[in-house]
Amino acid sequence: MALNLRDYDAAVRWYTGHLGLTVVRNDPGSKVFLGDSTGRTVLELYENQDAGLPDYADMHHLALHLAFVVDDPDEAAAALVQAGAVMVDPPRSVAGDRLSMVRDPWGICLQFIRRAEPMP
Repeated sequence: MALNLRDYDAAVRWYTGHLGLTVVRNDPGSKVFLGDSTGRTVLELYENQDAGLPDYADMHHLALHLAFVVDDPDEAAAALVQAGAVMVDPPRSVAGDRLSMVRDPWGICLQFIRRAEPMP
């Protein structure tokens, strides 16, 4: 997934500092690719104002969000709120899954989930 957002360098610092993602490729002044704990690329961050910067904060959290599997969604959400995120959907249980959702400082929704039955 690629996200066009203002000040993507700050977003890279925030995502690597608070979500455990790592830089797998950096094209300075152009774009950065972030990977998960397996080293696989999961996210591209860049800024292209000519394409128009989406208003992520105005999008419904169920229309667009990034999902992260975590051991403790309550703790993950609380830690990100401390780091500048805003709570969107407080921790709750749904069909045996535990989940929560926050908006990062750029308005992008991040879901944290612990599945009752892990995905294959």
